[in-house]
Amino acid sequence: MLVPRPTYLQKLEKLANKQIIKVLTGVRRCGKSSLLQLFQQQLLADGVQPEQIQAINFEDLAFSKLTDYQELYRYLSQRLLPDQMNYIFLDEIQNVPNFEKAVDSLFIKSNVDLYITGSNAFMLSGELATLLSGRYIEIPVYPLSFKEFAQAKPDQSLQESYQQYLLRGGFPFALQLPDDESFRDYIDGVVNTVLVKDVLARKDKSDSTLVRRLAAFLTYTAGSLTSPKKIAGTLTSMGEKTTPNTVASYLELLENAFLFYRCDRFDIGGKKYLSINPKYYPVDISLRRALVGQKRPNKGSRLETIVYQELRRRGYEIYVGVMQQTEVDFVVVKDGRREYYQVSLSLDDEQTYQREVRSLRLIDDNYPKIILTEDPGHFDDQGISQVNIIDWLMGE
Repeated sequence: MLVPRPTYLQKLEKLANKQIIKVLTGVRRCGKSSLLQLFQQQLLADGVQPEQIQAINFEDLAFSKLTDYQELYRYLSQRLLPDQMNYIFLDEIQNVPNFEKAVDSLFIKSNVDLYITGSNAFMLSGELATLLSGRYIEIPVYPLSFKEFAQAKPDQSLQESYQQYLLRGGFPFALQLPDDESFRDYIDGVVNTVLVKDVLARKDKSDSTLVRRLAAFLTYTAGSLTSPKKIAGTLTSMGEKTTPNTVASYLELLENAFLFYRCDRFDIGGKKYLSINPKYYPVDISLRRALVGQKRPNKGSRLETIVYQELRRRGYEIYVGVMQQTEVDFVVVKDGRREYYQVSLSLDDEQTYQREVRSLRLIDDNYPKIILTEDPGHFDDQGISQVNIIDWLMGE
């Protein structure tokens, strides 16, 4: 079952036939391969002939001989149709050493429209960035948003879909799994694959136990300020002796594998960025099931993670706001416009409400100030909007 992803398809349609390489990046199993299949179906529906499309998935053993970049180039070049546009899709291209050389040679052909995907940010660093500078556009792909999740389950109410999304998150294949046990096995497999192929394989003398405990720690404390020194001290006290430098190196690898995202702080009053004590958020709330297990969930942290990832999908720069010893969960920027977000499960309690609005009232500008909550309804109090989380996730 291919889940419709219209937002991504619209981006690809706008870029089709433009001489720029489309690079789709994101954590493994987030739906990049399915998105390429959906786009190929769209091309066929628009009149493109099947022989104009070449698609290779480098996780498929049938194409193992093509992991030599020269052989890959020969294979594709021999199949190009003259005087017609050729659409080439290369999935999980990071499995081909020196792939950028084959990609660059294909790019310079006027009748090639090139799409590649990768599951590690290293593919966009070093030689690729140098060789293809200005020749590619990155399209980050994430697990399903709540809106995509809900639209894939039209027989359910939005409230039912929301409760299920809180438990299962947005990895697309999880939609098809019939029971909780198979879901846990699947998510555990996704996490293990990422840790082994995209983290441990990229570090000499790697420690699988340490990296898994680090990933579990980041998941359990999502939304909390931290640092390599603090993490190293905590893990060492738990019997996993390590150093801040080691932790810092693994944090970078986890970020490059798109498994976790770092959110730095921003001093709102001083209008300056703070590079110490960031927060980390997992790419999807389902990671909790694989890394933390059945411990009692921190519902506030879970909701904050959902909001953070949705803001990323919407293309915002995201920061943790600092204002006179108070905190704003998210300060976001897009096209020069700023917005402020607080996230709270409920504001029914007056004390909780006053705590959440305090930092927002200290901000002396006219940019939107929003509190997202599971409470029903939409309210406005002196320029501070309270919005129901389901309505906001659905774009309302």
